[in-house]
Amino acid sequence: MTEQAKVPAIRFAGFTDPWEQRKLGELSSEFQSGDFISAEEILGSGPYPVYGGNGLRGYAKQYNHDGFYALIGRQGALCGNVNTAVGKAYFTEHAVAVKANFLHDTRFLAHLLGCMDLGRYSGQSAQPGLAVGVLKEVETTVPSKAEQQAIGSFFSRLDSLITLHQRKYDKLVIFKKSMLEKMFPKDGESVPEIRFAGFTDPWEQRKLIMVAPLQRGFDLPAEKIIPGVYPVMMSNGIGAYHNEYKVKGPGVVTGRSGTIGNLQYVESAFWPHNTTLWVTKFYGNHPKFIYYLYEKIDLKRYKAGSGVPTLNRNDVHDTMVFFPASRKEQELISAVLTYLDDLITLHQRKLELLQNIKKSLLDKMFV
Repeated sequence: MTEQAKVPAIRFAGFTDPWEQRKLGELSSEFQSGDFISAEEILGSGPYPVYGGNGLRGYAKQYNHDGFYALIGRQGALCGNVNTAVGKAYFTEHAVAVKANFLHDTRFLAHLLGCMDLGRYSGQSAQPGLAVGVLKEVETTVPSKAEQQAIGSFFSRLDSLITLHQRKYDKLVIFKKSMLEKMFPKDGESVPEIRFAGFTDPWEQRKLIMVAPLQRGFDLPAEKIIPGVYPVMMSNGIGAYHNEYKVKGPGVVTGRSGTIGNLQYVESAFWPHNTTLWVTKFYGNHPKFIYYLYEKIDLKRYKAGSGVPTLNRNDVHDTMVFFPASRKEQELISAVLTYLDDLITLHQRKLELLQNIKKSLLDKMFV
């Protein structure tokens, strides 16, 4: 798109007229802040959703708007962000409610506002804020109402698809968490709630140091890294690839400094960085089972330090854990949880792909 052309790179068939310049106030029948509501009136559940500057805040017994609206965050670090609301709802004074007039389309307007980086119009102060009067004077470029409706409808359907995949992803994450809880014994019990047929023996109990001890990783300054095939496992994931390794895979690594308790399972040989702890011995246990055992323990609760958080292996080693003596049972548990992790990763990638597609199309379908 060029400034002279005033048309987007991608258009629906049948639309050829140039887009026209308008002020936001000229596009709207409503463009005003919502109303004050006390914190006591915002409930955990109720008949009407309450929207503030950053989206849904809770619920209320009354509403002050009815219909489809674009909502602009008016105050705070996220001022200028755009949400939508439909039906009866309460909008607080921290949200600017925008509804298109009869010549324009609100769904289109919501996506247009989201592309405009409205936060740049906030006042320069400790608490950024957007003035309704300033926003109404901001100029933008719009097509005919028919083209607006086509664009608004298209992105609404795309948003619905993204929401569908987000819900699937969220449900899988919750289900996996539930299965992790049920496939390991609860406090005070020696067997899990869910167990495979044929396994009846109580699980054994030992200190973690006797099951899968941890050791600090190895120093490797950035200037010493020589590009290679072996992953350098850092506290937040793979930080680089080096031409040497310290540990043969498979391995289990967790963040020790900075990002605490971020577990990683490594199939290949690797270099555990000194910002991590890694399992030095499995004592005949299935490595992937040990990975899930550590996930169940939740190492984040052991973090220490007020500045850069750290994880001390000695604080973890005395933890008493249950595990099945049967390696076959360990393998079956690992297989189920690995399958769920793979499903979660698949849906996460689909979700990210759709979000990237939407971002690209927003850039190409608006002027």
